[in-house]
Formats: sequence, structure tokens, C-alpha cells
Amino acid sequence: MAGPQKRVVRSDLWIAPAFDARLAGERDIALRVFPVRGNSAAAWDILSAAHVFHISAAKDELPREFFADAALLARCPDLLCVSSSGAGYDTVDVAACTAAGVLVVNQAGGNAVSVAEHTLAMILGVSRRMIEGDRRMRREIGYTREDVMGHEIRGKTVGLVGIGHIGTRVAALARAFGLEVIATDPLLSPEEITRRGAQPVTFDQLLARSDFVSLHCPRDASTLKLMDAKAFARMKKGAIFITTARGGIHDEAALVQGLQSGHLAGAGVDVWDQEPPPLDHPLLAMDNVFATYHVAGVTHESRGNVAAISAEQIVGVLAGERPPRLINPEAWPAYEKRRAQILR
Repeated sequence: MAGPQKRVVRSDLWIAPAFDARLAGERDIALRVFPVRGNSAAAWDILSAAHVFHISAAKDELPREFFADAALLARCPDLLCVSSSGAGYDTVDVAACTAAGVLVVNQAGGNAVSVAEHTLAMILGVSRRMIEGDRRMRREIGYTREDVMGHEIRGKTVGLVGIGHIGTRVAALARAFGLEVIATDPLLSPEEITRRGAQPVTFDQLLARSDFVSLHCPRDASTLKLMDAKAFARMKKGAIFITTARGGIHDEAALVQGLQSGHLAGAGVDVWDQEPPPLDHPLLAMDNVFATYHVAGVTHESRGNVAAISAEQIVGVLAGERPPRLINPEAWPAYEKRRAQILR
């Protein structure tokens, strides 16, 4: 009896069980798992035969040799689709995949609730100086409660840079806390931004008006170092910067300078240039910085949801369906031709 025709490959980095369980229910799909460390030859023996590569989106967890770039594509002649394990796809060279007729899909929206909740937690935590209060309570006695007195967020303005799946949920939570919500998003019309629960503004207007600037945009050539020294300087004095997006969209050195100068009152930072950041990173020494290790979207619920929708999308792709979270639609015609040849 012939073995399954369609081959899905993932690494042995942790993934919620829902992914494997869903694929196990498909009789014509075989899932193989390769080791990311210790046996490169065995890894490539598995990966080179893949039809779908479900790739980790964590750039500092996946070894560079397994990034989906032109070199990997050359070693995987039957590859039809690269499926990112998250909303981001920092480990994927989308242009190279498109040129090779390989689809790239992500899991946008799968962890939106978790990231939105984390964003609001950071806004509250920094505004109410919770982290500073917690640290001081553990190391000293004799300070007054007024020494760590914070501010209510009700009546303040939050500016969302990007209002996609996550930003839309942040807007809803923010309004529930009595915040005014403004947003900028170059991919959406002013009418659509309004429909998603925010007042449309320009980027410069957002920086000038916001008490909280929160990033929810993808990392790409247009957004790298978007929040640089000039952008931080254009924020209101005493404003708070929040990012749960991707490292590199904000300039870490410029953020340090903005905080040290007193222009910014605080920051909530979940994403970093290097993840995790080194222990001597200056932001980690600041009590007015709420620092987390790219965990905004890492909850039991979101990881299970992302794993399930990842597998479901892969099943559809291999059946010839157009995936709902397609990053490079221009690759679709070439993919259809290649799929017909490879899975005949």
C-alpha cells in the first residue's frame, strides 16, 4: 500500500498538540518532525522532501539554516507552501518564495485576543507604576505610597499604529476603560479605521496627541525604525510607549534616550532586537519599563488556537483551496501549476 502523498514538515520546537492532532486526521497527509539542533543531516533529509514547511516565526529560536530563504528553497524542490507559526514571518523571505512559486501563509488573528489583553495590561501597569511598586516593595521599607503614585487611564488618548486584528481588539478594550482611541494605518481607509473603533489620524497627529502610543503594525521595510529618535521626540512629554509588535520597528537606543531624558514617562516593551535581550540591556535597569519576552501572544488559549488554524489552513492549501491568510497572493498562479505537477 502506498504511503501518504502529501508531506508536511515542522521542527521539534514546541507547538501545541492541536497541530499534530488535526493533521493526523487526514489519511493522505504525513507529518514529519526534524531536529533543529544536533543532527543537521537528518533534518535536511526530512525537510528537503517537504510539500509544506510549517516554520517557527521566532527568529532567535530557529537556527538560521532553516529560515525559508532562497538557499532553503533550492534544497526543497517540492515545497509548495511555507506556513508561519504566528502572525509574523521574520524567518521567511517572502520575495524568494514568490519567485519560486511557493505560497507564504501566516496565522494573523489567531493570538489577537491575547496580544490585546497584554497591551492593556502594559498600559495599566506602566500608568499605575505597578512594576515599580512591586520592585520597591520587595527591596525596601520606608517609602510612602505617594512615592509610587500613578495615573488613571480614563480620559486619556491611546494612539494605535496599525489597526488590524490586534489593533481592533485593543481599540475595543481601550474604549471599555474610557480611553479615546485614535489610529493610523496606511492599508486602511479613514472610513474603515472608524468602523474598527478609532478616529483616523496621520502618524504625526497620533504622536502629538497620544498619551499612549501602541504599535500593532507588521515589521517590513516601511516600518523598520519607524519609532526613531525624531518620532519619540514628537510624542507628548510624559507619554508612554507600548509595543507588542516586532523588534526593530522601534529604535531601542532612541527609546532609552527618550526615557533617560524624562521626555517619556515610561514604556511597555514585549519585543526586542535580540530575544531575549541581554541582561545588561539599559531598558531592563529602568523601573518605569514593563519588560516582557515576546509573550504577549503566548497563552494556552492562543497557542492552541494558532496551532489549530495553522493545521486547518495547511489541509486546505494541500487540497487546492486558496488560503485565508495568504501573504503573497501574486504567487497563486505559479503555485497552482506547481501543485498540479508535484501532487499528481
